[in-house]
Amino acid sequence: MKYVEEYRNRDLILGLSARINKVAVRDYTFMEVCGGHTAAIHRFGIPSLLPKCIRLISGPGCPVCVTSRAYIDRVIACSGLKDVIVATFGDLLRIPGSETSLEKLKASGADIRIVLSALDALALAAGNPGKRILFPAIGFETTAPGTAVTIKEAEKAGVKNFFVLSAHKIMPPAMELLIKDGVRLDGFICPGHVAAVTGSRIFSFIPQDYGLGCVVTGFEPTDLLHAVYMLVQQVNTQKPDIQIQYSRAVTYSGNETAVSLMDEVFVRTDDYWRGFGIIPGSGLKPARKYERFDAGLAMPVTVITSEDDGACICGEILRGIKSPGQCALFAKRCRPDNPVGACMVSNEGACNTFYKYRPDA
Repeated sequence: MKYVEEYRNRDLILGLSARINKVAVRDYTFMEVCGGHTAAIHRFGIPSLLPKCIRLISGPGCPVCVTSRAYIDRVIACSGLKDVIVATFGDLLRIPGSETSLEKLKASGADIRIVLSALDALALAAGNPGKRILFPAIGFETTAPGTAVTIKEAEKAGVKNFFVLSAHKIMPPAMELLIKDGVRLDGFICPGHVAAVTGSRIFSFIPQDYGLGCVVTGFEPTDLLHAVYMLVQQVNTQKPDIQIQYSRAVTYSGNETAVSLMDEVFVRTDDYWRGFGIIPGSGLKPARKYERFDAGLAMPVTVITSEDDGACICGEILRGIKSPGQCALFAKRCRPDNPVGACMVSNEGACNTFYKYRPDA
């Protein structure tokens, strides 16, 4: 397959592995902050191609995983309103709320429908004028432009029954908090899909202010190995920088149209991240001009949220402090068919990935 097989070439992969093994002269710890990267790293067996002195750890790169239980409880409460249809991405269905999940409510008759985009939810609103359509909007800078476009389309078409409950988040504040909290890192493998929208420039403060290298990379084995090689070289030469390995999709300035849309439709807000708590300026909510589409204002509900299961270490996994295998629940009470924590739900969740590609699987 063109533009895929080239990046899975055995000789290139082994060649990159050999180059990394040659230049790796100390211990290195690099964090990937993209759930897609976590999945690809383990799917392709990247750790087995690296010397033991190089450690890759996963971070808060799964939007489903960092979404709070209180947010899920709010969506669940809204689904109980008699005139509301919840139009959601499928991976939100199984995230445990305090008492139940959207999947269980759907099975018991609640009007919860799976959509592939915010525009699908808008079409549902146009086709059901007697109902209010709630779109739970999650995701990082990758998906926020799609929600922004949909809100503008709803305004243009005069659709009055379409509402968004935003859990959109932006990545740099979480990365900065990790550094300030003292998580031991030598560099970041930065998310390619985010940077395709925002450009690599949003990460430039990390080498400038904190002396840690960043490489924006793609999702194929040669991409990931090349990124590790570039980071090792940055550490060895003591020249931290923001580099683009994924040049076929990412530029320094990014997609200025998409960024402009986000800036118009959303404003920054403090937001809660699982494992982190409130991170200032890390969330996006509809700006005043578009707040009539804000479900948080249009659908007031009473929400009582309980704490996450105390035995679940999802928060520590998202901060790179522990790995899934260190959780007492992992592959026992917590499995993809019975997720206790959010990190086991999504295909981008570290626990889901570790479970899928564990040695005894």
